[in-house]
Amino acid sequence: MRQRTLQREFRFEGKGLHTGKIAHMTVGPAPENTGVRFLRTDLGEGAYVDALAANVSRTARSTMISNGEVSVRTVEHLLAALTGLGIDNALVRLDGQEAPILDGSAAPYVEAFTADSIVEQEAERQWMELREPVVVEDPRTGAYLRITPADQPSYEVTIDFNSRVLGVQTVHWDPSVDFATQIGPCRTFCFFHELKRLVLLGMIKGGDLENAIVVVENKVPLWQIRLWLRLFGLPLPEGMSREPGCYARGGLRFPDECGRHKLLDVLGDLRLCGGFLKAKVEAYKPGHRMNTLAAKEISKVLYNG
Repeated sequence: MRQRTLQREFRFEGKGLHTGKIAHMTVGPAPENTGVRFLRTDLGEGAYVDALAANVSRTARSTMISNGEVSVRTVEHLLAALTGLGIDNALVRLDGQEAPILDGSAAPYVEAFTADSIVEQEAERQWMELREPVVVEDPRTGAYLRITPADQPSYEVTIDFNSRVLGVQTVHWDPSVDFATQIGPCRTFCFFHELKRLVLLGMIKGGDLENAIVVVENKVPLWQIRLWLRLFGLPLPEGMSREPGCYARGGLRFPDECGRHKLLDVLGDLRLCGGFLKAKVEAYKPGHRMNTLAAKEISKVLYNG
């Protein structure tokens, strides 16, 4: 299989999930063997950072990569789209610190990067093939990622937040599953009881029900829901009540949308190993910290083994 890139540049604009600041971003073609490279245009023409595990600098509710003073936050949704659509090389130009959250999923990228905008290059794709398993575990929570050698890539992700609303969700993706329709449209989410802490930490300044799912786990007084939504400048959405449930613009896109989004995050974060994994990935209760630790361990095995 040959490497692929984009035929032309695509432009995106929107606020960052955590900074709340408007950013303008273009995603366009890059030469063979470039991988995914970000350029902070607001910092000058040499302000590059490559999408590699060694550059991960922060994993609190999103993935940030840095090269010295050059940082880009919330890269995982774009990386997942490039991976799911089979795009090897791309140059991303961004005029701020955080990629726009758009609708909270990879759907805007999928809709832009249609099949006729992806072109083959001359060089063959260099698959990331392991010779031995890589396991990352968190004994405190029971979370783990297990990556084992395989003839083709596959991902199985299980989420368990001890939630009555979400339950336990297990989702699967391999190249036979259409990423564009089954994984790409799945949005980020958080629990209502997390909002206060996240706001106090200076995060989710750009979060709202246009770009995220809010999971209400217990019965919450409507005045409290209104109060927190007002902090985001939002009205009470139609149909939202004090009852437990998942609330987002237009309702859920899939019954297990939250599990599918976590799989999207795993795809994006593991792209930081430097390319396309040809391996079986099993993830239980994954998060950005665990995902990027796994990407770092994979890189060690691939490049230092």
